[in-house]
Amino acid sequence: MLSGEETLLNLRKAKSGDTKAKEILLENNVLLLKSIIRRFKGKGVEYDDLYQLASMGLLKAINNFDEKFGVVFSTYAVPMIIGEIKRFLRDDGAIKVSRLIKAQAVQINRYIEEYGAQSGETPTVEEIAVALNMEKEDVVLALDSNKMPLSLSEPVDDKDGEKSAELADKIPSNEREEDMVDKILLRSLIEKLPDRERKIIIMRYYRDNTQSEIAKELGVSQVQVSRIENKIINTLKKQL
Repeated sequence: MLSGEETLLNLRKAKSGDTKAKEILLENNVLLLKSIIRRFKGKGVEYDDLYQLASMGLLKAINNFDEKFGVVFSTYAVPMIIGEIKRFLRDDGAIKVSRLIKAQAVQINRYIEEYGAQSGETPTVEEIAVALNMEKEDVVLALDSNKMPLSLSEPVDDKDGEKSAELADKIPSNEREEDMVDKILLRSLIEKLPDRERKIIIMRYYRDNTQSEIAKELGVSQVQVSRIENKIINTLKKQL
């Protein structure tokens, strides 16, 4: 895993057109890509395609990253990678409706119009189901199929009427702002740790390895791993 300085060095080379530097950055961010891809499983897109999309997002982050942003590269890259996958899901029409459901929706809407013209009211789901010999669940599904889902990446108007943010930015989070800042700061501090200490923290808290497994991997005793881990945690607490 690259240190913060090594990451910046390769970013500078990559932005200058160094293909090898881009390959190094891609190889050292595989775990990051995989962790993001897991969020999009079950969306009707093959894993390999998701991985390719995530890699494209990472390459865009490499090309657009500026050290003046004042954030570590991974913090900047994550929303770029997620955005690349979301754009594909939105533009490729990942949410597809079968012909049968479309036909049922047309039939239901025609019945609703006729019912309304005769009675001046809207029929209930139960009435539609009985009239068209359908299950209530199928009626609801067909009606919902006509609704256009909103993309979280959809631009929305700000106070001045300009589209400067995405819908996802407007959705309130249960996470406090202080907690979000702490997470970003913690990630930055971990990236600055020496290689062995950073590896211990990643294996212990991000990959759920036991101290025994880490000791075996590093060729040291479990006691040493425990001491190093406690030392790192105390140091990080002070810095936070």
